[in-house]
Amino acid sequence: MADASTVALVTGGGRGIGRAIALGLAEHGLAVAVLGRSPDPLAETVDACRRAGVDALAVTADVRDVASLARAVGQASERLGVVDLLINNAGLSDTDDTGFAEADLDDMLTVVDVNLMGPMRVSHAVLPGMRAAGHGRILNVNSGMAYRRAAAYTAYGVSKAGLGRFTDLLAYQLADEGIVVLDVSPGLVRTDMTESMGMWAQMDDPPWGDPADIVAVALRLADGGLDPLSGRFVHAPTDDLDALLGVLPGDRDARTFGLRTYGPHDPLG
Repeated sequence: MADASTVALVTGGGRGIGRAIALGLAEHGLAVAVLGRSPDPLAETVDACRRAGVDALAVTADVRDVASLARAVGQASERLGVVDLLINNAGLSDTDDTGFAEADLDDMLTVVDVNLMGPMRVSHAVLPGMRAAGHGRILNVNSGMAYRRAAAYTAYGVSKAGLGRFTDLLAYQLADEGIVVLDVSPGLVRTDMTESMGMWAQMDDPPWGDPADIVAVALRLADGGLDPLSGRFVHAPTDDLDALLGVLPGDRDARTFGLRTYGPHDPLG
């Protein structure tokens, strides 16, 4: 097992799941940089992290802006040290509760840009430091909607499916460099984004979950305990991580993004 992570960068760290993960990591002893577009929520998260006794830093950047991300990662590394744990959490959902044909195209393209291209940009900015250090971990916050059909939220589903494929490819490409990449769904956590989604807003009592579930996965990843699961999808609320660790390494395709075949005689199997 590689050494535990010591410096984390959390995108979308000013509120919701990102804030919960940032605070959990700080309480676990990691230095934390929180990245987002709005200074005030970031400052609140940083103050809470510092009360946990660690150094913390707010870096204002947009995951759609390569130059601002380069500055943010540089600031974090100069102040805290090389970022060896990246939490790609920042994300959006479609504003239209409709199918693809009826939805606003510009809105959908923005969702894909933030949810898929954003993690790609941030990872590209952080990876040089990880590669130079010879180790690193990336947690991509995904969703079960990446893997199932739905009547709406096309851009969200497409972006999260792409993120799953990105996790798979990145883990494969960097396996020999000591860099671990994990795809994690937090379940249905109550946030500004999920509360705005019509599929949940119309329900009297949505089955809200606990952000502590994904925080627990992030902490275990930071300690190196999930390194063997690199490239896999984990559903934080229900997965037995010890069971996954015992079963998945024997099946190279289990819990990875792939093509479902027609059976043993499928030429693509």
